[in-house]
Amino acid sequence: MNLKRVVVTGIGALTPIGNTAEEFWHGLTNGVSGAAPITKFDATLFKTQFACEVKNLDVEQFIDRKEARKMDPFTQYAMISAEEAMLDSGLDLEKIDKSRAGVIYGSGIGGLRTFQDEVTAFSTGDGTPRFNPFFIPKMIADISAGFLSIKYGFRGPNFVTVSACASGTNALIDAFTYIRMGKADIFISGGSEAAVTEAGVGGFNAMKALSQRNDSPETASRPFDKDRDGFVLGEGAGTLILEELEHAKARGAKIYAELVGGGMTADAHHITAPHPEGLGASSVMKIALEDANLKPEDIDYINVHGTSTPLGDVGETKAIQQVFGEHAYKLNISSTKSMTGHLLGAAGAIEAIACILAINKGVVPPTINHFEDDEAFDPKLNLTFNKAQKREINYALSNTFGFGGHNCSVIFKKYN
Repeated sequence: MNLKRVVVTGIGALTPIGNTAEEFWHGLTNGVSGAAPITKFDATLFKTQFACEVKNLDVEQFIDRKEARKMDPFTQYAMISAEEAMLDSGLDLEKIDKSRAGVIYGSGIGGLRTFQDEVTAFSTGDGTPRFNPFFIPKMIADISAGFLSIKYGFRGPNFVTVSACASGTNALIDAFTYIRMGKADIFISGGSEAAVTEAGVGGFNAMKALSQRNDSPETASRPFDKDRDGFVLGEGAGTLILEELEHAKARGAKIYAELVGGGMTADAHHITAPHPEGLGASSVMKIALEDANLKPEDIDYINVHGTSTPLGDVGETKAIQQVFGEHAYKLNISSTKSMTGHLLGAAGAIEAIACILAINKGVVPPTINHFEDDEAFDPKLNLTFNKAQKREINYALSNTFGFGGHNCSVIFKKYN
């Protein structure tokens, strides 16, 4: 069939290194770390006492207080980043067919703060069931898409993807597929997460996934470094407005980039550990390239999953070398999680935005916090250590992988 072309016409970011897309990009290119001691609860007794939190955010500047109380932070974050993206897109809600406009959003966990607080209040009470009437709608992971569709009146496909840390990219791929098959014209898509809670930090600590570098939080996320000891938990949201090309052109929209391909695979290996040879990771990149009708040598930049874990970083670079061969040495590769931490279900969304802005600005954001080489990594790979690098980028690929073995890759192209 004749597939439609899909472009990005709006972006919005709420991240640990900036509360708008512009601030986020400034933080990325200047190598800013978003990691600091946790302020959302007393983490004194936790093995990890730091995270990449959203900072200096007054929710009531964006959402009415009464409405905000009906939302878990993960939904608030989605609403705030989506408002920026919608304004950026210049969409006139009076002039579009809202039955052909939808919302596909991602979240790996959903309303963890709400769930924790409600269960804690019950378990420490006298046993009388006194639950907030908004407990369930605040907690469920799909509610961000619901709130967004209500706010903007979008009556097209509406759901949330849940594939752990691949959720945000999964959402983008689903929205991309609907548009290019002609089933919709516009999607609000992306991902949000707000897991910096006692349960979130404690749970990841229990499985030994988080860095415990409490003496130096700002250097704790160090992908590809010899002394990496786990990821740094982050929070926030990223939103993209995806639009059918002719629809965007007809209204004179600003076009950031074209989304040209996506892939999804499973490791089918382990509930938390990546495949040791990067099998799922290599296959998902191959599928994304095939979907975009590209050769490996067409790619200029890869924003890797790169969480700063001992096993994950090695498996991903092995996969890149399997797929790209000698061209792997001509690529720029970087992990922006070195600055933002790991936003779980929102990671793919903000990293897609990082790729789009890298294409537009001709700058590759760095992998910061590199102190000592690890012989597990080929020294000929350009992992863009510590400083941003200028480069013309025509195609950028973004990887996200999740617990359960979920793998997603998307490819963005410079729009001509």
